[in-house]
Amino acid sequence: MAAPDSEPVVPSLPRTWRPFGPRMAAAVFGTVLVGAFAWLWIQFDPETKAAVNDLEKATVIFFILLGLALLNGLARSRVIAREDGLTVVNGYRTRRLAWSEVGTVRMPQGAPWPHLEQGEDDRISLLGIHSSDGARAATAVRELRAVVAAHQR
Repeated sequence: MAAPDSEPVVPSLPRTWRPFGPRMAAAVFGTVLVGAFAWLWIQFDPETKAAVNDLEKATVIFFILLGLALLNGLARSRVIAREDGLTVVNGYRTRRLAWSEVGTVRMPQGAPWPHLEQGEDDRISLLGIHSSDGARAATAVRELRAVVAAHQR
């Protein structure tokens, strides 16, 4: 273990950080969502199945797909550090930042994820690092801070 006063170890680039807990939750809940509705449909008797019209079927399928899209957005979040800058993927939004645009990495006590402070009121959440991952998240924040510090010198 490194001494507290030593320089943090800068990981080799490119480096990608992804949340483990939210990705596993998305996989489990997605499987449960599809499985529960499939099981429910199989359990219906023929008369009930015949009473469900096409619009009702389409509505249920739409909401299942919407749920899967939301879970996928959660699972695809990540932070990627490259030599040319930082890429932040939060759900379906991607931001590419040059190192000169990257501010300070902050992880307030009790916050669900860290954020980049780029000014007094300008913050970018980093959903690719999630505090529910515990020590893994703390390591990711230390590594990201080391990468940012190395590129801002």
